[in-house]
Amino acid sequence: MAEPSQTLHQQQLALTRYLRDPEHVPVPAGMNPVRAQVYRELIFENMRSLLSGTFPVLISVLGQDRWRTCVRGFLRDHRCTSPRFAEIAGEFVGYLATAQAPDWPPFMAELAHYEWVEMALLQSDAESLPAGDEASLLDRPLHLSALAWPLAYQWPVHRLAPDYQPATPPSEPTLLLVRRTAGFEVRFSELSPLAWRLLQRIEAFPELDGREQLLALAREAGAGSFGFMEDAMALLRKMQEEGVVGISTQSSN
Repeated sequence: MAEPSQTLHQQQLALTRYLRDPEHVPVPAGMNPVRAQVYRELIFENMRSLLSGTFPVLISVLGQDRWRTCVRGFLRDHRCTSPRFAEIAGEFVGYLATAQAPDWPPFMAELAHYEWVEMALLQSDAESLPAGDEASLLDRPLHLSALAWPLAYQWPVHRLAPDYQPATPPSEPTLLLVRRTAGFEVRFSELSPLAWRLLQRIEAFPELDGREQLLALAREAGAGSFGFMEDAMALLRKMQEEGVVGISTQSSN
């Protein structure tokens, strides 16, 4: 039994402090140590199980001992802002973006984010873009599907594995497109710098029509307009076919 002088709130705080950091916080006064340990193990194993399904590559890189230490640090140091179980993996990614440990690989936060993206897209309520008119691609403003995420990483996150853990990042960023298909499959693909910049421009300048986007892209690349426009238009068509890019319902000004 808890001490009578403690309020319910004080009892709850004492228990949660212990459950978060049992290595440094004693069992709450008056609580059966055996029962406290049951709660402690239940909370930790539930959290470990909840996160493990989202980060299999990260776990394989860290190994089980470091993974358990990492989950323990998350329980101890992070305060979740969402009560939804489905969003805890995102909270964990945010924790890794600011937390540090001497034995963590330098790419750990980016790898966790890359693995989390798949779950985030599968859980998204956004809808696929409707089929558009290819003939209007140049004459209408474009927009990027909410189910297609162009991502830039410092590390080659799509290649990381227990037998491939570079100590320094490559000189060029890793540019990727992660998208959810109409059949609820998540697909990952590498992007050329040009394709990545096109998607970035579509997000940044939604008022521009397709022709204006491609001409501006050609100027940025210092490329000749004719040959470049042919290749860029083929890329744009492919992105439309895959549901990555769509035509805005508003006319260009």
